[in-house]
Amino acid sequence: MVLARLLAVYPMVLRPFGENQRYDLLIDDDGHYIRVQCKTGRFRRGGVEFNTCSFTYHHPNNQGTKPYQQHYRGAADVFGVYCPQIDRTYLVPVNEVGTRACFLRIEPTKNAQLKKVRWAKDYELRSPG
Repeated sequence: MVLARLLAVYPMVLRPFGENQRYDLLIDDDGHYIRVQCKTGRFRRGGVEFNTCSFTYHHPNNQGTKPYQQHYRGAADVFGVYCPQIDRTYLVPVNEVGTRACFLRIEPTKNAQLKKVRWAKDYELRSPG
């Protein structure tokens, strides 16, 4: 779904060749390239949650015995997040979120807090028109 939504906005979206790449898609915006790591968001507690790191057993020092956590800073530019429960897609800059998880708020907070709230609407990917 992230790819489909990106193609509605950008004229060219590329897929890298090979396995275990650090990004899933590459937006070619007239010669300006944006690396996209795709994630699935879950609608919980009034917002969309998604992981901002990967867990794998493929690490040279690991030998497949325990999970290895790796963030995407420096490896991707944005997270392309699709939340199936609400059918929305978001583009979230990797450097604006933590290295483990992110929460995009959709519903107002119960205590009416407004400061330091990451609103989902600010990152929503919408088709032109």
